[in-house]
Amino acid sequence: MSDKSKRNTKQIKEMIEKFVTERTEMLSLYMHTAGIKLYEGDHEGDNTEKVLQEFCQVVLDYVAAGHFILYDRIINGTERRKNIADLARNLYPRIAESTRLVLNFNDKYNCEDHCQIDDSFREDLSSLGEALTGRIELEDQLLHELLS
Repeated sequence: MSDKSKRNTKQIKEMIEKFVTERTEMLSLYMHTAGIKLYEGDHEGDNTEKVLQEFCQVVLDYVAAGHFILYDRIINGTERRKNIADLARNLYPRIAESTRLVLNFNDKYNCEDHCQIDDSFREDLSSLGEALTGRIELEDQLLHELLS
């Protein structure tokens, strides 16, 4: 293996490690968010808004990292390994759909000074969780191929 190839492999491993770390943080915050107690009326005095704000930011960072770390080379057409490029092209539309769901959730619940958490919050969070689970399964296929 050439020095350039070794450096490239090391860079890929480091990028994947960073991505998986961000994903783990996002999943931890998802679980914390799922544990939010919804009370009647105002949420002042509890940390609901803080938790939800932090989750929204982290899930957006995670989605962005996926696009920059995993898909950028595929989208730009610079991925030379045909098996990876083909797999990514196949998976990307389904991953893009989960991105749309993340953005919709963020638009609805990313609150700066007052959250409007209504009866649909639990359903929205559950739908987001299902989308993230599917996304992670697809990403893992791509990560496996990248590390092969």
